[in-house]
Amino acid sequence: MEKADKSQCFSKYLFLLLPLLFCFSEPNAASSSRLQSLGPWSGFSTLHRLRKKRKGQRLKDPVDALLLKTLTAQREMEERFLQMEERRLQRDLEAEERRIQLEQRRFELERDHDFRMFNVFAQMLSILRQGNQGSSVTGVAPNVDLNQAFSNATEIGERMSEEAKALHLGQTRSDRIASVHGSCYRADFQSSPYLSVRGNSASIVWTSSEEGYEVYHADKYDEDKNPSGIINLGTSENKLCFDLMSKKLTQSSMNLIEPSLLQYPDWKGHLFVREEVARFLTYYSKAAAPLKAENVILLNGCGSLFSALAMVLCDPDEAFLIATPFYGGISRNVSLCGNVKLVYAYLDSQVTGSCTRPFQLTVDKLKKALQDAQSEGVKVRGLILLNPQNPLGDIYSLSELQDYLEFAKRHELHVIVDEIYMLSVFDDSATFHSVLEMDRLPDPQRTHVIWGVSKDFAASGIRFGTLYTLNQDVIKGVASFGYLHGICGPMQYKIAQLLRDRDWINQVYLRANHERLKAAHTFVTDELKTLGVPFLNRSAGFFIWIDFRKYLRKGTFEEEMILWRRFLEKKVLLSPGNSFECNEPGWFRIIFADKIHRLRLGMQRICEVLEEQEHEILNEDKDQLCQSESEATVDSTDEVIFVSHHQEPTSSGSSTLGDLIGLLQQQMRSSDWLQKNTVGQFAQEKPEVYDVFSKLVGKQ
Repeated sequence: MEKADKSQCFSKYLFLLLPLLFCFSEPNAASSSRLQSLGPWSGFSTLHRLRKKRKGQRLKDPVDALLLKTLTAQREMEERFLQMEERRLQRDLEAEERRIQLEQRRFELERDHDFRMFNVFAQMLSILRQGNQGSSVTGVAPNVDLNQAFSNATEIGERMSEEAKALHLGQTRSDRIASVHGSCYRADFQSSPYLSVRGNSASIVWTSSEEGYEVYHADKYDEDKNPSGIINLGTSENKLCFDLMSKKLTQSSMNLIEPSLLQYPDWKGHLFVREEVARFLTYYSKAAAPLKAENVILLNGCGSLFSALAMVLCDPDEAFLIATPFYGGISRNVSLCGNVKLVYAYLDSQVTGSCTRPFQLTVDKLKKALQDAQSEGVKVRGLILLNPQNPLGDIYSLSELQDYLEFAKRHELHVIVDEIYMLSVFDDSATFHSVLEMDRLPDPQRTHVIWGVSKDFAASGIRFGTLYTLNQDVIKGVASFGYLHGICGPMQYKIAQLLRDRDWINQVYLRANHERLKAAHTFVTDELKTLGVPFLNRSAGFFIWIDFRKYLRKGTFEEEMILWRRFLEKKVLLSPGNSFECNEPGWFRIIFADKIHRLRLGMQRICEVLEEQEHEILNEDKDQLCQSESEATVDSTDEVIFVSHHQEPTSSGSSTLGDLIGLLQQQMRSSDWLQKNTVGQFAQEKPEVYDVFSKLVGKQ
């Protein structure tokens, strides 16, 4: 240690002596000799000249020149940096000014839209009054093309709203790219120090999506034990056929315990079960050719299949394309393990363009969503289709399926088709078409079909999902998850026996199931008609898509959640549109596949909430004046838009006019335009139009 210390000290001193050694280099030594030849005190001026000479020599040193250049370059870089910062600030100011201009333009367009629409409404109502003095409002004035007038009004409104919407979307395009976990979060969520980042992310998903479900399980309705408990009309389960299924699944022929069923199976599922699934799907999907067992994979539920497909088809932060509204559980399925996103193609309730029904999926909407995602740098690897659709109940035609699959092929997208409600089409007027029914798939290697027993066989507690795909690479990838998400052997045997008994399925189960679904659907839709609530009238699935927008004080998702919690406080669980990523606040999904006595009690509770909500909204309206008893009233059913799957024209002129009046009244009653313009410019400039509008709505 002492030698090392001495060595270090010597090095330090040597470093200090280097400048002195440099001074006594050959040129400096010569200078020193000349100084000595002058004598000890040759005069101050001579010494001063020598010092100046040495100073000039040092300035010419290369190190000094390099240092000077470095400092000069640094100064120039700092000046350029300041110039760049000034330009950035200038751009920010210009962007803010453009944003303000766009916002102002959008506001002006919306106001223009209000002015024109309600002006047309007032003219139409004036025409009706002139042609129907002393008669009902459902009469038609002679020689008046009311349909043309309404068409013109609609065209104006659509054009103005689309322009305003385009400006608005220019500011929020990034919002179209969904986050990994969706948008339905609990505001009071606190991260846990005991969990990883992934663990806390999983907790957020669980907490936000299971809030109502957990409350329901803690306070379930029971006719005898808990008659004041929560009635669950929010979870998509078929509760109408438990008697049939329990009787079937407890038969002695359904139960078998043998060594092969107690051992590790093929991770794709036991071969005899996959063979039975292939035969079952061939028959009920009307497949163009017999399906093969080698293309079937079994996992414990369709959620596990979505998760596995997300893992093998996408890398983290890549995405699937899906139309909204859609079953929200898919978000959790693809994100929890795979960290895969969903890109939304938003569907609207308004029928515009080439659409023939509300919330219609078109290739143009898919294309726009894909382009928006790509512009944001998100790589989309596949398209998810739900057929029949949850929560809308739509059934895609073969031509529509062909269009969607061809679109996917053009963009090299995988297509996952979820047909879990395949056998739950309960009306003979509706026909289901499976993707497997198509003679030629546009891209067979990228088309994958999912089905399970949860919905069609009223057995959501039995976790049994099937995937059919021709892509052997996908089969190998998904099969690896059979180790984690496999189905126990005895249950595989039980389901194989169930699917094999085609006579029981056709003659007993499906016949009874469809009759019960249709009766329950009719009961709930009749109740909605009585309440005057708009809804989509479909013939597939267990759900009805309901329009509660007029019961929101403001058209926001915050108000939607307030209404959802009021239902829950009244002991009925529904599903809000936000949980399906619907972009229009106020839509709800109600499950009707339940016993009539529970449906009746549930609808009574829903009615109580709606009446209270409507009463509070009316009381909060400061501009409301009570209508006199002598003033004509309109029946509540006239305000309802009953949206059917087939839009059939009516031959009766009065019926057409009644629908028109109902549409106008519903739009005007649900609008806050009157409140915003009571003392505004429009009320002053167009008093006659304002007066007609306010009297019709009953807010004066």
